[in-house]
Amino acid sequence: MVSGRVLITGAAGFIGFHLSKKLCAAGYDVTGIDNLNDYYEVSLKESRLDNLKALPNFSFYKIDLQDKSAIDHLFSVRQFDYVVNLAAQAGVRYSITNPYAYIESNITGFLNILEACRHHPVKHLVYASSSSVYGANRKMPFSVHDNVDHPLAIYAVTKKSNELMAHSYSHLYNIPTTGLRFFTVYGPYGRPDMALFLFTKAILEGKPIDVFNNGKMKRDFTYVDDIAEGITRLLPTVPKGNPAWNGENPDPASSFAPYRIYNIGNNKPVELIHFIEVLESKLGKVAVKNFLPMQDGDVPETFANIDDLMNDVGFKPSTPMEVGIGNFVDWYKEYYKIAK
Repeated sequence: MVSGRVLITGAAGFIGFHLSKKLCAAGYDVTGIDNLNDYYEVSLKESRLDNLKALPNFSFYKIDLQDKSAIDHLFSVRQFDYVVNLAAQAGVRYSITNPYAYIESNITGFLNILEACRHHPVKHLVYASSSSVYGANRKMPFSVHDNVDHPLAIYAVTKKSNELMAHSYSHLYNIPTTGLRFFTVYGPYGRPDMALFLFTKAILEGKPIDVFNNGKMKRDFTYVDDIAEGITRLLPTVPKGNPAWNGENPDPASSFAPYRIYNIGNNKPVELIHFIEVLESKLGKVAVKNFLPMQDGDVPETFANIDDLMNDVGFKPSTPMEVGIGNFVDWYKEYYKIAK
């Protein structure tokens, strides 16, 4: 069993919940914080928290990342070994109509975490980035060693900004930081604003589902347990400066500073229409489909190159989509008390 004190921000969120359970089971002393905002139904976040609060090595504080004094106080009294920053305003499409929410939470909030790690040194800061940073890139699969300078929505801008902010703190204050670009995470207790949740709800209610890009979009759907496993393996894998890093030919994924970037994706893109077909088979019900063109801010395909993740921690996400969607459907029916 491993040990150490870990802070997980966004612990009542989808990934934060699953990671908190995973790290508690691994023997870490886990502190979770969350502001429990109402971006989606708060009752779902509270249900996740109820599960976590039953664990003996989990404690929770309701704190907003923008509350610098509360963050600083928590760091001073808890003395964390590791920090995993998952708290953020989520959603690509929501960022188009509510850009200020993303700057306040994802930029200012992350700065407060960086400052806290500066003044209360930790062994490793791991933080959530996103596959959305690849933006207009078309070279497949997406590699952390490729440039990412053409974001398509402000959400992606804030995630790329987090990577840049982390690098500056790794350089200035020698804080080991690792950014993780997540690829379309799904699974039980998932977010109600994401496709799997929206589709399941609509199909069960006999309502049509909106299928963008006529179902031809491809996504590297990644099961949440695989995400949690990847983070758990990376947590004690503290980055060091790359001695081969060259400023004349700079590698975006590493640095002379203790800084790394990884993709965590399934490495197996699936067409949206096939994803829906698997869901229909698990629900035993055919969806009424409303085919629509591509939305602003969306990309036609995501595909993660995960060579670095496999080389450094020996892990590759591997949960079959049929298993992952089946697990989600089982959870959904039980949670919302729908007859199986």
